[in-house]
Amino acid sequence: MTAAVIITICLLLLLAYVFDITASKTKIPSIILLLVLGFGLKQITDLAGYPLPNLQPILPILGTIGLILIVLEGSLELDIDRSKLKFVGTTFLLALLSILVMSFGLAYSFFYFFDYSLKYSLTNAIPMCIISSSIAIPSARYLLAKDKEFVTYESSLSDIIGVIFFNFITLNESIGTYSFGFFILELLIMFIVSFLATMALSFLIAKIRHHFKFVPIIILVVLIYTISKMFHLPALIFILIFGLVLQNLDKLKGFHFIQILNPDILDLEVKKFMEVTTEFSFLIRALFFLLFGFLIEFDDLINIDTLPWAGGIVISVFVIRAIFLKVLKLRITPLLYIAPRGLITILLFLSIPINQKIAIVNNALLIQVIVLCAIIMMIGLIFSKNIQPAPLLRSEEENDPERDKVFDMI
Repeated sequence: MTAAVIITICLLLLLAYVFDITASKTKIPSIILLLVLGFGLKQITDLAGYPLPNLQPILPILGTIGLILIVLEGSLELDIDRSKLKFVGTTFLLALLSILVMSFGLAYSFFYFFDYSLKYSLTNAIPMCIISSSIAIPSARYLLAKDKEFVTYESSLSDIIGVIFFNFITLNESIGTYSFGFFILELLIMFIVSFLATMALSFLIAKIRHHFKFVPIIILVVLIYTISKMFHLPALIFILIFGLVLQNLDKLKGFHFIQILNPDILDLEVKKFMEVTTEFSFLIRALFFLLFGFLIEFDDLINIDTLPWAGGIVISVFVIRAIFLKVLKLRITPLLYIAPRGLITILLFLSIPINQKIAIVNNALLIQVIVLCAIIMMIGLIFSKNIQPAPLLRSEEENDPERDKVFDMI
């Protein structure tokens, strides 16, 4: 039995790898194929009558680690300079306005049709109004560089804004001057923690000479994130700042504290750290979406009671997005279609306090919204021409002998 489980997991992960490297050719996001694969596996095990343990508790753990690694992976690819301030501001504005308009609109619908309190309606609406970076970033990997950068910024900021907004609404019984003041204090504390933790982790990356060090660094990142979450701090800010600082060391060399870290050597170490992070991110992401697909119930997919609501929510998502893209004078295709719901939606849904849950927002509605958004994204990407092919093998130009000599010296 153990051998069969190991073989199955290995084959599934190898298939996930095949899906990933062929995505630029098929134009089908690998996440969608993973969901289908997980769902198909569930049907096979049910027909075969294999007894399986309850895997539901594993989902939030994989989801949390996956979210950390995916946001970190995305931020490690982002270059910051003054020329991009307007670009970053535009992505922030799009992420913020989309979440606010969609959340309050959906919350008012719950309030109007079902007479739920506006606060509880908002708590349940927010998870479905956030773009999932865990799906958006991998799906945008083969877009043109500017589109990929836009999606990375927007989806990462959407996650951060959405989580902060969700915690603010959920944790405050009443909204007033005190709650806003405490919220600003939490942000200030998180920025200070992020700065100190980033400097400490950067020092460790630069100074540790042990033959393995990147796995402990990733563990420390997860630990800092989790402890910050325990105190209800916006911990994703730390992940974003940590990745941005590491990626943009060349622009920070004028600061004395950066010189202490020996930025030239640290920059080379960061490239190795990025490779390890990308590998781990792929593994955790694949396991999460395989498991999520496995846990999808067929009855939830075809639930007639929630399907009209799911359809209305998804239509609203893309109509509102199209309006904002037009107002902000951004290219509609393919950005319009990359607004998936996924990992962050599931994590926040599972985090809703029992006393704040409302009946209409259930597993069926959540799954239908996620699946419908994924299908629309897949169709949009299939018909998009802004896709660049990705090489499967490293070219000779990518082999840098000078870089290898430096690594050997280190």
